[in-house]
Amino acid sequence: MTTPKTASSTQNGAITTIAFDADDTLWENEAFYRVTQERFADLLADYTERDHLAERLLDAERRNLGHYGFGIKGFVLSMIETAIDVTEERVPASVIKELVAAGQEMLAHPIHLLDGVKETVTELASNHDILLVTKGDLLDQERKLAQSGLGDLFDGVEIVSTKTTPVYRNIFARHGVDPHAAVMVGNSMKSDVIPPIEAGAWGVYVPHNITWAIEHAEPPQDNPRYRHLDDLVALPKLIAEISG
Repeated sequence: MTTPKTASSTQNGAITTIAFDADDTLWENEAFYRVTQERFADLLADYTERDHLAERLLDAERRNLGHYGFGIKGFVLSMIETAIDVTEERVPASVIKELVAAGQEMLAHPIHLLDGVKETVTELASNHDILLVTKGDLLDQERKLAQSGLGDLFDGVEIVSTKTTPVYRNIFARHGVDPHAAVMVGNSMKSDVIPPIEAGAWGVYVPHNITWAIEHAEPPQDNPRYRHLDDLVALPKLIAEISG
């Protein structure tokens, strides 16, 4: 449970807790997947067209989420499965080897914080409880957090297999947070905005220039607890406004 830095709960409607998504909200992530996917297309150029391959890969990723969860390891296994399928089981072992190597390179890639992230989180951490709520592979997310230099700013870290309304309710309860006094910030409408709003919190959408198709959803425009920011650096001002 977090140790509150702020006055209790919903006094005067104040926001006491701010939760952040990690990938493509605090640091770059999807761009590395796109680079690897281009490499994948090059390796299989003799077998199928790029657009068809991309569709087959996305289908495999959707199917495999329940087996492998989110993250690089599941992505690599989906590429291997797709390569086997589109080549009718004729994919050379050398291609499989390159796909495994590509995944290992992704897992070792240095962290790139997005512009203004450290300054923004540091400012908000001075008088709010700060949580990290991210999904994906445990070891990879722990590695990225350690390399980010942001770890000491978080009062709690939650690495989950998926982000649903019950998951957010459980996180808020575990940390002793009143959802009505909490804000969740992220780049995925499907994972970072809609479920926390349904759990009673505010949902702040900060789009990234690249978003995985699986994370797309229609914004809850009519919900009074939904907000859209073009840039994370505007978040402190927004928090002040909605706190009254």
